[in-house]
Amino acid sequence: MSKNVWLITGAGRGMGVEFARAALASGHSVVASGRDRERVSKVLGTSSDLLAVTLDVTSAADAEAAVRGAVDRFGRIDVLVNNAASFYAGYFEELTPEQIGQQLAASLIGPMNVTRAVLPVMRKQRSGHIISISSSAGLAAGFEFVTAYAASKFGLEGWMESLRAEVAPFGIATTIVNPGFFRTELLTEQSTNYAEASIGDYDERRGPLVEYWKAQNGQQSGDPAKLARALVTIASEKPPPHRFIAGADAIATAERKIADLEAQIEARRQLSTSLAFD
Repeated sequence: MSKNVWLITGAGRGMGVEFARAALASGHSVVASGRDRERVSKVLGTSSDLLAVTLDVTSAADAEAAVRGAVDRFGRIDVLVNNAASFYAGYFEELTPEQIGQQLAASLIGPMNVTRAVLPVMRKQRSGHIISISSSAGLAAGFEFVTAYAASKFGLEGWMESLRAEVAPFGIATTIVNPGFFRTELLTEQSTNYAEASIGDYDERRGPLVEYWKAQNGQQSGDPAKLARALVTIASEKPPPHRFIAGADAIATAERKIADLEAQIEARRQLSTSLAFD
């Protein structure tokens, strides 16, 4: 396995820490970024192959500075992992426009900011690999309380699928990762923001849902260290996959979505195929 330079966002806690550790353990150089550079350094320690940088993904200036720091230190960027995200939970009507904007800023516009800063480096190299961490909620989201989060992840997926066609001629690959429930810090108070209760029609359902989400924290079946090692594995593949569905629960979600799409197509195939000009 050749030694590559990885730039990982959201590397101060949760999945990002495991991604950084796995890449370092595999002999790669890592630029680990987070809003709190000191926290990143504290959790990952010191190594000649590690550079901790400050990066709030909602800031294009931060993204450009992080990329400059990476190139100054290691000379190149081979793998970008767009991992930083947040979770605004609640019924759509109770989520404020500001909360939805913050969700999109962190989980959709943020990855765009960092990728925009990295692409000139990868184009010059005529090589690179952009990995964006989506979610099973980016494949199917037919359940309550995730309207803002799912919107950000569906948007991320559409952007990444189109980006793949744009950058492939430069030797740059892209991968969407759809994790199921992994035991990360996404559901902690630091990462999850709940909408304020404001509409009585939702009262009966809201309380049990909030308790459900809070109870899931620390109980998720997925092991983030194993996912991190899997990420290193797929990043070494030539070519890497366009998509990696991570976890048995995520595969089950994807299979249900496929079955539902097939059923919807077959139910109205005749009507759908009758719409061309005569």
